[in-house]
Order: sequence, then structure tokens, then C-alpha cells
Amino acid sequence: MTGDPAFSTGDHHHALSPSPPPNLLITMEEGSQNSEQLFEDDGNELEMEGNDIDIDSNGLDIEGNCLDIESNGLQDDCDGMLEIDDNHESNGDDATAVSIENGISQGKNYPPPVVGMEFESYDDAYNYYNCYAKELGFAIRVKSSWTKRNSKEKRGAVLCCNCEGFKTIKEANSRRKETRTGCLAMIRLRLVESNRWRVDEVKLEHNHLFDHERAQNCKSHKKMDAVAKRKVEPTVDVEVRTIKLYRTSTADPVGYGNLNSLEGEISETVDRSKRLKLNKGDSQIIYDFFSRIQLTSPNFVYLIDLNDEGCLRNVFWIDSRSRAAYGYFGDVVAVDTTCLSNKYEIPLVAFVGVNHHGQSILLGCGLLADDTFESYVWLFRAWLTCMSGRSPQTIITDHCRAMQSAISEVFPRAHHRLHLSHVMQSLFENLGELQESDVFQMILNRTVYETVKVDEFEMGWDDMIRRFGLANHAWLCTLYEERERWAPVYQKDTFFAGMCTFENGEFRSSFFDGFVHKQTSLKEFFGKYELLVQEERKTEAINDLESRDSSPLLKTRCFYELQLSKLYTNEIFRRFQDEVVMMPCFSITQVHASGPVITYMIKEQEAEGDRSNIKNFEVMHDKAGTEIRCICSCFNFNGYLCRHCLCVLHYNGVEEIPFQYILSRWRKDFKRLYIPELGSNNIDISNPVQWFDHLHRRAMQVVEEGMISQDHYTVAWQAFKESLNKVRLVADKHV
Repeated sequence: MTGDPAFSTGDHHHALSPSPPPNLLITMEEGSQNSEQLFEDDGNELEMEGNDIDIDSNGLDIEGNCLDIESNGLQDDCDGMLEIDDNHESNGDDATAVSIENGISQGKNYPPPVVGMEFESYDDAYNYYNCYAKELGFAIRVKSSWTKRNSKEKRGAVLCCNCEGFKTIKEANSRRKETRTGCLAMIRLRLVESNRWRVDEVKLEHNHLFDHERAQNCKSHKKMDAVAKRKVEPTVDVEVRTIKLYRTSTADPVGYGNLNSLEGEISETVDRSKRLKLNKGDSQIIYDFFSRIQLTSPNFVYLIDLNDEGCLRNVFWIDSRSRAAYGYFGDVVAVDTTCLSNKYEIPLVAFVGVNHHGQSILLGCGLLADDTFESYVWLFRAWLTCMSGRSPQTIITDHCRAMQSAISEVFPRAHHRLHLSHVMQSLFENLGELQESDVFQMILNRTVYETVKVDEFEMGWDDMIRRFGLANHAWLCTLYEERERWAPVYQKDTFFAGMCTFENGEFRSSFFDGFVHKQTSLKEFFGKYELLVQEERKTEAINDLESRDSSPLLKTRCFYELQLSKLYTNEIFRRFQDEVVMMPCFSITQVHASGPVITYMIKEQEAEGDRSNIKNFEVMHDKAGTEIRCICSCFNFNGYLCRHCLCVLHYNGVEEIPFQYILSRWRKDFKRLYIPELGSNNIDISNPVQWFDHLHRRAMQVVEEGMISQDHYTVAWQAFKESLNKVRLVADKHV
């Protein structure tokens, strides 16, 4: 973490919180000119007053520094690691620690503050930071605080280093010694759930030396009473557990005690249900895998979660390519828990997306001790941290109460939907003899897949329940209560990027399908893992070449077909082409008009000449805004316009598909560099850490470009050699 508010030495943070509400009261206590503040509207009425407030809207700060773990596998090296233990105990060398490189502070008895810490009261939070500061040798003050309207109840505060800011103009002529250096070290606190104070933002780096003697005489430390002097620890419960990255020298992090002891020798007092279930030799397999990957991929990240006995509970890992791919294809993510929920030999959880060829891509993996709320919260927080705090628009999962609660906790703004194919499979499995009934299957499929309006679905479901006497079926009633998460008719405003095909319930998210079976061991899995990932990326590269170098065969004279054949990848274009081919099967009628917005009724025959089965689809077209929407919601489901919308556009003489309906995620001419965004281009030229990050990011862009072809490689290699020679000439001048 650096002192530059516009730059962090890990992943750059994204703004997820809105601007401060206009009714927020800001109280400047011992204030300064350089006040920054982050506010989040929690729905309460707040007042705002005060001057010289520089609002910083960088929403949720997920520090990427915690992820750049320089470690060799799962050894007992604690460099760069962080732990906030659930039992808050500290024993000698096992004390909580953070990296002290680049001026970042470190305490022996008081752990450095991290985002997510929680305290029972504001005083506890203040006392903790004051004790931490005193131990290191600096003083603190309240930079700003804000309160609730009328009640004046404190809602948040910023505690900063006493060297923050600079003298004001009035103070410039004062004889008092200048002690302010513009230091940016601080923590930001916010009241949550009326009784807990949470750390929302942390800056650890100071731009001055620590002075224990001067700090002892500072105002904040003089006021410390007996309560403040005790060790104040943050409470880290299930809902806000900070990711554990600390490794002790006495406990094997994968759950088998000391590495020098025999595997499997573990205390009988350890609750086996709260640790990862590993077979003999699995600890070494995990160690070897992580070590090998880190040697070949420096930006590979793994996170581990230890229980109170130091045994491995959960693991998460992700490589650089997957983190970068999420920047392009992170709108829809499926969480595949097939292995965990079906009690496979390996409790694997995979995060899966879909790329510009409609191909499943891996966005991270985890191994979980169990399928509880606590484990899912840890996994989702670990994954979200690696993704710079940017939540997907849509998350698709199996039907699991614990996972549903965890998603509400970690991804409150995301649309949580259930795998329709899995729901239908479970439905048949829970209905006994009815699963053999062709009539029941026909009625169920028609109700789920073919209804286009909510009332049609409700009537069809009620008729099915009455006809087959299922009114008292408890499981079916529970499923019906969750219908808005799985029934297509309720999903029309949710973007799926083609991951679900609602015509037949097919689902495209199983990345490891056919490679991982119920008895697949951890050794077999890691042996296949790298090959499978390489195969996926090879397939993507081949598809890129084919889409770029070939022109799809056109099937009609429709200009929409020609337009997208030049823009979309081959696979996505073929899917869109199917819609174009079916356009002539319609009749179109205008049924309503309200200004520029006109509603059309499209009549579609399922088979040519068959008038016995005609479907009606409503399409609304806003001529002024060039917006169009069909009740079938093909655009949200698949990412391209349906035949009904194309028919209306053609009817109105629109020659090209409007630009807002041509998604960059499908384009073959969109340049994708699979490099994680490491931060801002605004760097502090006096900070060597920022030099490294900026140069590394730019160098990796040249590497990615150089991998396109042999010619690209030759040019990139020559450029590197020339650059190195020029840099050495500069170095020689300073010798």
C-alpha cells in the first residue's frame, strides 16, 4: 500500500459505493485542509455540514497487496502474510504480522488494521488504533466524523496519523515546530447494524520516521486510560472473517501437524468436520502444485483458511490469466459445486464464465471443508478480493440455502439465479413415480419452457398441481417459493450471456465435466488440471484465428446477417444466424402506440403451414431512442437480438442493428490482453514500488502482444533488447 491515494501497489480498486448522501453531517475534529471521506448511504437520514471536504468516491477498497504472496508453496514462511485469528490469541513468534517493506508499519502485540475488522464500539476501535500507533511510535487524531440527524449519534469517522496534512496559512507564521508531513496513514470506520464498527479503508504507509519519545507525549496517548491500555482486538465473526493468510512454524497448513511429523498424525481433539478432508500424501500434492505454478506464473495467487488448531479448512487459487479474463467476461459467473454437493473424493468448487466464443472459461477454484455458510462466505470473499472487489452482474448456482445466504452477504447487488437444468433434474428425482409419466413431463416442460408471461406460468403450474395431486408435496412447495430464481419467465431482466439456454434447460457452465468423477483423487485432479486449462486456452486461440481469418457462409440476403458476420466470432454469429433464418416465419401487427413507443404483435408458426400452433410475441419499439425489446427476452438470455426484434426493425426500415445491441464481449475485432489491471497510470515518480508496478504492467502488455505470432515475437524481443541497452546507458552515466 502506498501513500498515493490515486495508486495502490496491488489491484486497483473500483468504486462500488454511491456518492455521499446530501444529508450527511461532517464534523471536523482537529481537522486539516486535506480531508478525504468515503460515505455509504445506509438508508438512514444523515446530515451534512462542514467545509473543505474532499469527497473520495473510491467505494469498496479491496487491497490487492494482500494477494501478491511471495511464498514457496505451503511452507512456514510468514513473509507478507496476514492473519486475524478467530480466537484472537498470540503466542510469541506466531504473532500476527504484515510485510514491512516500503515503510508499511508492523506491530508485535497489535495487528495492523485491515479492511473488514470489526469492533463492539467506537471507543474500542479508537483505542485499538491508538494502542497500535503508540506501539509503533506515532500519534493519531480524529480527522473527521459524521453523525445521524437529530440524535447526533456517531455513524462514522476517519482516524489519521498526527502528521497528516500541513499547516494552514494562519498557522504558517507560528513559532511552533512543524510536525505535519502530509502523511496519509489512516483508517476509516463505519457503524454497521447499529452495534458494530467496521474498518472500511486502511492506509498503512507513513512518509516519516517513527519517534517513540515524541509519540509518548502526544495528546492521543496521554489520554489513554486503563481501558485503552489493554489489548483491544477486533471481533471477526463468521460474516466478516478476514481471509487467513498466516502460516506458523508449528502447524502444517494443510492439516497434518508439523511437516516433519508423520502424515495423518493429528490430535484427536481437532474437529475433523471443520478441516479439509485430505488423504495421506495430499498435503505434499497441494504444496508441490502451488510451488510449481508460482515458479512459472508469478501472478498466481492462492489463499488458505486455517481453523483454530492450525489445520487447513479451505483453499482458493486463481492464476493471472483468469483474473484478467474476468475483466472482459465477468458479467455472468456460475459457481459449480457438483463435486462438493455430491460428495466427490475432492470437494472442488469452480468459478466459471463464458468467453467471446461461448466457451466455458475457468475463473478460479477452491477446495472446501464443507458446504456451510461459513465456508462459502470465506470462498466468495477470497474470490471477490482477487477480482478487485468487482461483483458480477449475475451469479448462477445450485439450489443450496447456505450458498444463497452467503451470496446475499458477499454479493448483495448481484442477481442470484439457480441452474434451471439442475432444478428440473431435482424436480423429477423428488417426484417418485411421476418422473416416469410422459404426460407429466410434457406438461411440466410446457409450463417452464414455453410460457412467456408470468400469469401463463402461474396458471400452468396451478393446473399441473391440481391434475397430479401435488398440493401437499412439501419439496415442490418450497421449490415454487423460489420460482423467481429459476423459472425463465421471471428472468427477463437478468443477463445470462448465453450460459443458460432456456429452450431446453441446457447449461454450459461445467468446466470439468468428463474430467472429474466421483472417485477422482486429488493427485489425479492436479495432474489433469494444468492440461485442461492449457487445452481451454489453446481452443480459444484457435477459435480466435478462425474467426479472424475466415468469413462465415451467409444463408440469407438480410443485412443484419452481413453486419454481424463482420463483427462477431464464428460461434456467436452462428447462433445469431439461426434467428435471422427464422425471420420470414412471422406476421406482424401494430397493436398499440404511445408517442414514439409502438407495440407490435408477432405471430410465429412453429412449422411452416401449421396454423394449429401459433405463438404470439409482443415487441416494443422506441423509434426515438432506437430501443427495442421482445417479451421472449432473447437479448438478455443470449446476448443478441431475437428474430422477433429483427422483424420489427426490418418492418420499420432500420438498416442496421443499433450499436447498443452489439456487445463487445462477442466481437472478434476487440483486442483482449489477458493481464490483470494492476493500478492507475498516475504514478508517484518518487516511489520505487510504483515504478516496478507500472513497468511490469507495460512489459507484460508487450509480452502478450509478442505471443500473437512469430513476427510479433521478433519485434517484441528486439524492442526489449534495445530498451535494455538504453537503460544500461543511463545507469553507466551514474556510475
